[in-house]
Amino acid sequence: MIVGRTQKSRTLQARIVSGSMVLLSGSGLTAAINLAYNLVIARYLGPEGFGRATVVYTLLTLLSAITLSYQIVCSKIVAQQETEAGKAAGYRMLHRSSWSCGLAVGLVLVLLRSSISGYLNLHDPILIALLAIGAAFYIPLGSRRGYIQGTFGFRGLATNLVVECATRLGGSFLLVVLGFGVRGVIAANAVAVALAYLVIPPKFIPLKDSPIGLWRAVLEMSQAIFFFAGQVLINNCDIVLVIHLFSAQDAGLYSVVAMVGRVIFSFCQAVVNSTFPLVAGTRSEERRDSRVIATSLILVLAIGCSLAVVLYFTPAWVWSFLFGSGFRIAGRYGLSYLLALYAFKTVIYSLCVVIITYEMSYKITYTNWIQLGFSGMLIEAILLFHSSLRQVILVQIDLILALLVFIAIPFFIEARRKARSMPGEQPCRPIRLIRPVSEDEVIAEFLKSDFRHPKFREYHDSHGSIVTQPNLNDSAENAMRRALLFKKHLPLWTEIPKNTSWYEVEINRHEIGLIRAFPRAQWRKLARGGNYSMTEVAGRVREERKSLPKRFLSKIDQIADDISRGRNGFGAVILIGKCDTEPLTVLDGNHRLVAALQSDPARVESLKFVCGLSQQMERCCWYRTSTFTLVRYGWHGVIRLLRGQEKEIARLAVAESEPNLPREELGGEVVQASSD
Repeated sequence: MIVGRTQKSRTLQARIVSGSMVLLSGSGLTAAINLAYNLVIARYLGPEGFGRATVVYTLLTLLSAITLSYQIVCSKIVAQQETEAGKAAGYRMLHRSSWSCGLAVGLVLVLLRSSISGYLNLHDPILIALLAIGAAFYIPLGSRRGYIQGTFGFRGLATNLVVECATRLGGSFLLVVLGFGVRGVIAANAVAVALAYLVIPPKFIPLKDSPIGLWRAVLEMSQAIFFFAGQVLINNCDIVLVIHLFSAQDAGLYSVVAMVGRVIFSFCQAVVNSTFPLVAGTRSEERRDSRVIATSLILVLAIGCSLAVVLYFTPAWVWSFLFGSGFRIAGRYGLSYLLALYAFKTVIYSLCVVIITYEMSYKITYTNWIQLGFSGMLIEAILLFHSSLRQVILVQIDLILALLVFIAIPFFIEARRKARSMPGEQPCRPIRLIRPVSEDEVIAEFLKSDFRHPKFREYHDSHGSIVTQPNLNDSAENAMRRALLFKKHLPLWTEIPKNTSWYEVEINRHEIGLIRAFPRAQWRKLARGGNYSMTEVAGRVREERKSLPKRFLSKIDQIADDISRGRNGFGAVILIGKCDTEPLTVLDGNHRLVAALQSDPARVESLKFVCGLSQQMERCCWYRTSTFTLVRYGWHGVIRLLRGQEKEIARLAVAESEPNLPREELGGEVVQASSD
């Protein structure tokens, strides 16, 4: 089955946005819980205690270089496997390895607890011992989250993150109130990590041999570890160095600034977490469309810049109110300024992460080495230039801007070269235009299929003849059919652009993958990852018959039987789109099309098709759902509410009829001719 490149790339973009929205929702809740956590810790422990708790948690974050390496490699391997057995086998190998690594890291932390606590001025080695317990679970947690991410379980991944944060907040609050202080906070963090590991165990089918060889596994893990080593150093070395170089008071203030930066990075990371497995599981021609990477970059830029602006204009008293009077910086460069500056640094780095991980999703890349080199330069720069907290942040911005230039320019040059080297492609045509048809004929076909609905039962006797045997030359009949159709489908029809040209068309069975199901109702459940392609949806119906509603299946089976026996009393399947070389959406006829594909795809050609084409079709929410189209749909709903549903039907029903058409009765409503 040939599926057009345009359809694929747009589907991939839609899946990236859809997955990002799910993870962004989880990140939003996680950020709110983390904010509450930091408020509680800051208020109860003060700047010095907050700084100590933060630096210990930062050590756990530094260990996330290993955790995230397992997560991203497991996500990539799982996403690339076509069978459930292959996914389970890839996960099992990495999960066993992660437990060995986690126990080893925990043991090292216990053995070096005195040296580490002395360097960080903690004076309490028990804190590092508690951290070791969390680390033992934290690394295998990465492989478990990688499996969920690789199977596109973005909702489960978001839930897991929320569970961890909620446990951290509740446990820290309880233990601090009970008087355990910083020890209680670190213990709560360790428990939160362990619970996050246990709360959502993946489900497996019987296992088989690992789908990847040892050498490839080593390469993938090496690439990931070098990448995340650079990432955690860039994101956290400043906190550790400020704790070491500045006073406890200044270190506590900087911890608040860095905490907000972490919140912003978590939002941006939601985009990365959805993009990575989706791109890893696609073919090269789908990734070559620059709009795919542009979608992720724009999402990150919009999220980060919006938050940075909000932070800059937040009054200083808000931070004093939230964190306490001890968290106040006098002068021009107050806390709001530092927060906005740090947010800007985080946005720049998040753009770097999007580009690097995009490449890592489908090949072994060496940009992670560049990032690791810059992380070392960053540590050296902070050690040289740290006259103030502001200077510490400015040094980071300068170096991260340079990092962005170093990785972005070669990436986009290479992407442009590949795009130019692609052989010319002939446009895929899912349909062939046969003849123009009038809107009245389209409405007659639509109504013929829909007249069996219970909403039209009261009109079967009085208006059945004009539906089953339409006279398209009769203006009164045309107006009546419009009014009947609008009784049920006025909100639907209002969204179709007025300049739409209608045609009877012939379907190209080999390009039916370019035809998408109507994106509503039960079809959304069958379209995984936002892929509404009719071939995919029909395949889901075949594979998941046991779990689908019986009423839905009986309808599909009855239609399939009617088609196979030649009893096709339905109207035409109605499609809409921009042109005949781009993807089309089924406006009416999902069941018929799926039913035909269930038994014999060749029977699709026995159905009648009409198609509406308009370059403005992207304004229609049934063709493409977006914020703009949904706002447009809502506005039209307000207009219908103000005018009254029945009056609006009367106004639109005879828009194409003769202006002197006499009044007609329709179930108690008066339909009068008017011009639209």
